[in-house]
Amino acid sequence: MSDSPSRYARVLAWFDRVFIQPLYTARVRRLILQSVPFWIASLLTGLMAVGYEKVFAWAEDVSFTWLRLAPALAFGLTPLAFLASWALVKGLAPAARGSGIPQVMAGIELSTPVQHRHTAYLLSLRVAAVKVLSSVVLLLGGGVIGREGPTIQVSAAIFRAINRLQPAGWPQLSRQIALVTGGAAGLAAAFNTPLGGIVFVVEELTQIHLSRFRMAVFSAVIIAGLTAQQFLGSYLYLGFPKVTSPAGWYQALVMVAAVACGLAGAYFAKTLLWLNGYRKRFVTLQAQAGWVVGCGLLLAGLAYVVGPDGVGTGKPIINRLLFQNDGVTPGYLFPVRFAGMALSYSSGGAGGVFATSLSAGALLGDGIARLAHVAVADRNLLILVSMVGFLTGVVRSPFTAAILVLEMTDRHSAIFQLLIGAMLAQAVAALVDPHSLYEHLRQGFIRETLSQEDGPVAKVAASPAAPTPQP
Repeated sequence: MSDSPSRYARVLAWFDRVFIQPLYTARVRRLILQSVPFWIASLLTGLMAVGYEKVFAWAEDVSFTWLRLAPALAFGLTPLAFLASWALVKGLAPAARGSGIPQVMAGIELSTPVQHRHTAYLLSLRVAAVKVLSSVVLLLGGGVIGREGPTIQVSAAIFRAINRLQPAGWPQLSRQIALVTGGAAGLAAAFNTPLGGIVFVVEELTQIHLSRFRMAVFSAVIIAGLTAQQFLGSYLYLGFPKVTSPAGWYQALVMVAAVACGLAGAYFAKTLLWLNGYRKRFVTLQAQAGWVVGCGLLLAGLAYVVGPDGVGTGKPIINRLLFQNDGVTPGYLFPVRFAGMALSYSSGGAGGVFATSLSAGALLGDGIARLAHVAVADRNLLILVSMVGFLTGVVRSPFTAAILVLEMTDRHSAIFQLLIGAMLAQAVAALVDPHSLYEHLRQGFIRETLSQEDGPVAKVAASPAAPTPQP
């Protein structure tokens, strides 16, 4: 292992001597040398995203299979999976729990000359490995989780590792830019949405001016996305749903759905925060394990009654509503998924809320359409806007949500409704809580990370009045 950095340095030096030095001016040469490690990290991110997607799909199929064959197994397998997923995180990498996006946001904030050593707690390769394993175990047991947020954290960990492997004297981009770029590449590879990755960086991950990292982000998104496409094909995450847009009252109904879903998403985020605070009352290991098993048993009951629709990522539900909607999707499915998402996320294992939030929005939108007696053939636009609205209510990134759904479906004819719906959802969600779920969790991860090392630096950095230095 000790020889790996030197081998890495020799490969880069050879690349510089053979390909770069003979061709370019010093300025262009420096720019290319800065980019090479990021290109390597982007390639690895694309490969990781493909492997993660395939393992995740396998785990979801396995959970569907055992639940269909023997629903009563849920009362044993689901609590066991919840407990194993939590134990992996608790024992090996506490920062691997949950979505992963708040950890990346915290890591970016801590990527300063004084504090950057703390990012290892949030974004090491060990954290990335535990993240993947814990989320897969949770999904095998029927957890209602997604892989998109975890993919972003794993991608940021890869970029951080490659950035640290660069030899002394090699032109480097900042640690902060490495994490920002990793987040963009991870989202782009997870959803096959390059524009979504770029918008997500600008809107959610950083407040730095885009000019500081635009080329790094653009190239990383392209390379990671193309790598994923080489293995998965030039696919759309949700295919090509047929979208109709009747005039008059239907347009008003679409906006009503956006508002309703924005509020629902905001209250879902509040629910997660409340549960996160409540579970902190359990301080002993036995009490914490009891909480995890309790969450698993409650979800097992829902899975036993509802079946496969009550577990997993929710992507099959979205596809059914958009392409095979029979108009009789049960109304109880939305509250069941809502509860399942909350129980899974609050169990302490790893798992994201992007895909599951989209499925919750789709169900709520379909329910609103059914109450308004909208014909099945005309429901897709309302469902898509509802997906944007619920996701916006949770993460408070309206343009990211709109662009993601646009790219996942290639329905450019709906762009104005998606954008207006996102802005309405953002406006009403801000009435519930001016801060997003990720912003609340980011602050918690910063305090947790700094508490790992006592000392004057940690105490000053943890102070709310302490300014955050820029790298």
